[in-house]
Amino acid sequence: MSGSAIIRLENVYKIYGSGETEVRALAGVDLTVNQGEYCSIMGASGSGKSTMMNIIGCLDRPSSGHYYLDGIEVARLGDRALAHIRNQKLGFVFQQFHLLPQLSALENVMLPLVYANVPDRQRRDRGVEALTRVGLGHRLHNRPNQLSGGQQQRVAIARAIVGRPVLLLADEPTGALDSTTTNEILNIFTELNGNGMTVVMVTHEPDVARKTHRIIWFKDGRTVNDHMTPAELPQVMAVA
Repeated sequence: MSGSAIIRLENVYKIYGSGETEVRALAGVDLTVNQGEYCSIMGASGSGKSTMMNIIGCLDRPSSGHYYLDGIEVARLGDRALAHIRNQKLGFVFQQFHLLPQLSALENVMLPLVYANVPDRQRRDRGVEALTRVGLGHRLHNRPNQLSGGQQQRVAIARAIVGRPVLLLADEPTGALDSTTTNEILNIFTELNGNGMTVVMVTHEPDVARKTHRIIWFKDGRTVNDHMTPAELPQVMAVA
């Protein structure tokens, strides 16, 4: 069930260079994602999907246009305010797990709460809760080198959700995983979404995109279809 808009972009451009070297990575994007949706972003290499993800994740700013995240216009915020927004409202999962090797699974998951100044006991309780939610309640004290790739990605997901974000962003989260582990990770995303979390995922894998409810297709810096269903994907792949 979708609710109010979590993501709203209005005529967003991202331009690199100028004159003859100008590249429009995004060329007037309008996009809305509502609370509770589960979306994937697809498109050929250079289509703008990674640039889009960086802007949605407050890791970059648009050259022009407006971006509202959970009702807040974030495009013009300063670096400190953006860092606060990322910590409070967003969870990130990447293809590479970005776990600190010297820390246990629990310590890795608790890191965002350290930066958010959450008290020690509450950090631990929420860290255990997040790891249990992804099926790793029995591996709290293992370091990354003691975990499989799929388990490390589960730790990364737990770290992304421990702050109770309004939006979970996943950038090629299954790119380094085998097919069995990919399905396990996608089942976690489906469960998180089923419990009300908004999930937006960049992927180049059709089988991964088909697990989502809505596919947003990018081409030449624009959305050519932002409400594609999984059933429509084969036709688009054939002509892409």
